[in-house]
This record gives sequence, C-alpha cells and structure tokens, in this order.
Amino acid sequence: MTTRMSASEIEAYLDRIFPQLHYGGRTYFVEEVGPLSARMRCDYHERHLRPGGTISGPTMMALADLALYVAILGQIGPVALAVTTSLNYNFLRKPGQAALIAQARLLKLGKRLAIGEVSLYSQGESEIVCHATGTYSIPAER
Repeated sequence: MTTRMSASEIEAYLDRIFPQLHYGGRTYFVEEVGPLSARMRCDYHERHLRPGGTISGPTMMALADLALYVAILGQIGPVALAVTTSLNYNFLRKPGQAALIAQARLLKLGKRLAIGEVSLYSQGESEIVCHATGTYSIPAER
C-alpha cells in the first residue's frame, strides 16, 4: 500500500489548516508516514508540563490524536474534515523528561471510518507511557 501524502506534505498541510498548533513555537513534528502508519514527535517543552515536571496528560492526548490523524491523511490525502469520533487513553507510566514519540497504526481504514491505535514513548525508551485507541469519521465527499 502506498501513501497519498508524505511527512513533509502533511506538515505543510497542518501548518495551513491548523496554524494554532504551533502557537508559541513548533513542538509537534511529523517524522514518518508509511502504509497505515505514522510517527510523530512532541518536543519536551515547559508549556507541555504539569506540576512535578512531567509531560501532562492533555499533551499526550493531543499528540496521540494528531498522530492518528496524520496516519489517516497519509492514506486518504488532504481531507480536513476527517474528525475524531472516539478516543480512549490508558496512561501506563510517567513519561521521562524527554520528547514524546507517537507511533500510530491504522487497524482498519474503511470508506467512512478509520480505527487505529497509538503508542507513546519517551524518546530513547522502549516502554510505552500511554496507549490510545481511536476512531475517525471520514466525510463521504472528499
């Protein structure tokens, strides 16, 4: 299976349709897009921290949601109105004081729904810090 958009094309597209994503400086990066998959990075930055110096849950949730969206865009092309219909998160351990890596994998890509999972890791570590599953609705007209 080939991709319809590359990592750099998706980053440029996100910059155009979600300029607020980088308010205060760029910390989200699309590292790789492959068949039914994507890898993203969120740099460690003080605006993503909660008390105690750890990366906040909302930051992990945003990264997982975004990585799933990027994996979908890689397969279907620039469809701005593909929207999240459900997300479930399991926070497994405290992330380290490092960038977060999101590895997204689409489990099913249909005409109207995409279902996937995302594993988040602290950069340089092998243990998952958060596991997410989600479903996106894909508009009929693309």
